[in-house]
Amino acid sequence: MKRMNIKTRISLVLIAVIISALLIASFSGCSAIGNMLQSSFSNSATAAKNAAATTAIAKKAEISRIAETAKPLDLQQEQKSDHPILASFDDAVSAVAEKVKPSVVNIQVQVYRDDLYGNVQQGEGVGSGIIFSSDGYIITNNHVAGDAASLKVILNNGDEYPANLIGADSNTDIAVIKIDAQDLTPAVFTGIESIKVGELAIAIGSPFGLQQSVTVGVVSALGRDVAVSSESLPMVDLIQTDAAINPGNSGGALVNSAGQIIGVNTMIYSTSGSSAGIGFAIPSSTAVNIANQLINYGVAKIPFIGIEMGNNTTDIAGVLISNVVTGQPAEIAGLKVGDIITEINKAAIKNPYELLAQIQRQNVGDSIEITYYRNSQYFTVNLVLIEKPQPKVITTSN
Repeated sequence: MKRMNIKTRISLVLIAVIISALLIASFSGCSAIGNMLQSSFSNSATAAKNAAATTAIAKKAEISRIAETAKPLDLQQEQKSDHPILASFDDAVSAVAEKVKPSVVNIQVQVYRDDLYGNVQQGEGVGSGIIFSSDGYIITNNHVAGDAASLKVILNNGDEYPANLIGADSNTDIAVIKIDAQDLTPAVFTGIESIKVGELAIAIGSPFGLQQSVTVGVVSALGRDVAVSSESLPMVDLIQTDAAINPGNSGGALVNSAGQIIGVNTMIYSTSGSSAGIGFAIPSSTAVNIANQLINYGVAKIPFIGIEMGNNTTDIAGVLISNVVTGQPAEIAGLKVGDIITEINKAAIKNPYELLAQIQRQNVGDSIEITYYRNSQYFTVNLVLIEKPQPKVITTSN
């Protein structure tokens, strides 16, 4: 191999130097570009961060400005309705409730019953009652207090008293209990003769044990009759109302717009067991009459005229006499089989339920006026009511 001459060597060295210089320049350029990109990204991130901080500060300032300028919302003072009728209605219901509440009590009941296996089981119940006298007599329902083992009465002011059963009548579902208290606020009772369908009806009691509950409706109908069982007389002359009545309202007050008791709440018509818009109350005339009998005698003395009632197929509205009991008031007064009773004390009688309703409003010993139809003529007689005879118990010996 031939040696390179000096000139050639020098040329190669120069070429190597030039390439090295170019490589160095190239790396230096890349580094500068990298530094430029890094600086650009850093500047962008800083700018974004600064922009976000500025926005947050602006929002905070806006919230502070709104909070400083906004006025607090205060509750408005209650005012009456602009409609005079509605305002009067509000005042009337509130006034009635305040007037009657001290006369309505809560009744807590304990009962003992045999189960299917003959074991004695203790149960509890709640009901309502109406103060009948200032010395502690209270009207309620027979189905509330009639079978109670113990009774406790809670007054409107929260005072509690044990109560004793004075008497109860299953036919009218009225019972009277008594507490050892004085200076109570008795309710004011009135008859329903002047009450009209559609008038205001206010129910006050303890539905589901919630004391002093008030519901409002109207008198939906008068003179309703309900057959409860084959062992008792039908409940007659009931007041129907759409004021909500629920379990626990039994024995409570049904009140008119004057704060007078027109009825004692007794039952509801419902498929669910709770209020369905149809409730019934025993009219005050019946409730007060039976309550007085229970207080005076311990039992209800149901008046009796001594007839059996038949099916009236004539055009004359009234109750057909199918049998007259020998020696009883009807026979003594001259009534006969085939007569049609059309009025009692000038009140029209259209069916047996209405006759029973009128009789239950009377007392044993009262004289009543009976109008009847016989042989195309109307006659009037007076008779004195006696106590309904108790069925004779027939005993047999082996």
